[in-house]
Amino acid sequence: MKQKLKTHKGAKKRFKITATGKILRTKGMKSHNRRKKAPRVKRAFDRMLPLDNANEKQVKKLLPYGDEGQLTRAR
Repeated sequence: MKQKLKTHKGAKKRFKITATGKILRTKGMKSHNRRKKAPRVKRAFDRMLPLDNANEKQVKKLLPYGDEGQLTRAR
């Protein structure tokens, strides 16, 4: 019998997988020096962006059951 694959808990908190299978990420640098940043920039931090194709293979390996509904779905 094959072993179960473990989901990387850090990746689970940082990435969301949409119903169509796209991986979304958040921007970094959003908690430090918030008061200096413009309101437009702070609003942009709330948005989730699609992951680059270069990193997609790595993240999919960390989230082996992401396409089966194990993760919280993105809005």
